[in-house]
Amino acid sequence: MSKTYFNNRDADNLEKLDRILDEDLPDFCREYFVGISANTTPLTRLNYAYDIRTFFKYLCAKVVRFKSKTVKDITPADIETLSPFEIEAYLSYVEIYKKDGNVVKNGARGKSRKLAAIRSMIKYFEKKQVIRYNPTASVDTPKLREKEIIRLDGNEIETMLDVVDTGEGLTERQQKYQENTRIRDLAMVSLLLGTGIRVSELVGIDLDDVNFNDLSFVVTRKGGARVILYFSEEVAGYLYDYYKMRQADTTLKNEPALFLSLQKKRITTRAVENIIKKYSLIATPLKHITPHKLRSTFGTQLYRNTGDIYVVADVLGHKDVNTTKRHYAAITEDIRRKASTKVSLRGTPNSDEDE
Repeated sequence: MSKTYFNNRDADNLEKLDRILDEDLPDFCREYFVGISANTTPLTRLNYAYDIRTFFKYLCAKVVRFKSKTVKDITPADIETLSPFEIEAYLSYVEIYKKDGNVVKNGARGKSRKLAAIRSMIKYFEKKQVIRYNPTASVDTPKLREKEIIRLDGNEIETMLDVVDTGEGLTERQQKYQENTRIRDLAMVSLLLGTGIRVSELVGIDLDDVNFNDLSFVVTRKGGARVILYFSEEVAGYLYDYYKMRQADTTLKNEPALFLSLQKKRITTRAVENIIKKYSLIATPLKHITPHKLRSTFGTQLYRNTGDIYVVADVLGHKDVNTTKRHYAAITEDIRRKASTKVSLRGTPNSDEDE
């Protein structure tokens, strides 16, 4: 079972992080990123570095006493001089600002993430007694509104698969591509819909990770854990057609990836996102469907069929079941209503026909 893809991805992210630390962040920040490395992924640290860099650039551009400094000049002592109001002013600034000529917008979720990056760094140095005053301590985290879960219903799932299978509704140019990618795309879409895996997990699957003897496959979860998941016989039908075609290509002995682009390289997450967008615009034009929405579709179906939030959390790879509960709380009423028909006071339980 090869982990080459994920190792290479981590190596790329670490290289980017190192470049940012060398060129764009004060020297003291390196200690922080080394300090949190045991408990965070390279991607998490890279995103933190982007957010901290944005914050320091804001200080040097917008806060008067920092305008004589560059980002590299900022010290822990400078951070101690910040007030909670200045942190809040920064959060207000990032709501909408220009970066490299482009307008960047951040809602509550984006602002919350940016505050978390700053707060994490300051708390680290506070714990090390490098910083004695934490200006973020009294800053409220932006309130996050629960987003409506967008997912496909039963009919829409069938329509989506039909569009992938037939190409009906695609432009003439798209249909030419679809002739070459139909079997692959059916395998990818069915696997996303039938297992709820993340798009990053999908693109990381290697040929050796799939076992048709017990209808299982191995995915690399967030954090690097390798777990075995299972797919249905229905998914196996779509997946096997592509697997055999992929296996038969003897020119690709040195490419371990299962899903390939037309360039015969491991397909990227962006490419999968574009493929899902292409088909979903025809199948469900009023819904903005992404690979993550297909994951939500699977989670919703699994919860409705099992009524067990812990099973859903385990299969989806949520470390905290509360994350699952937040996402699928709206379905709980359906589960409770269905449960009321399962217990009978006199003999035979109520029939599902009245539901």
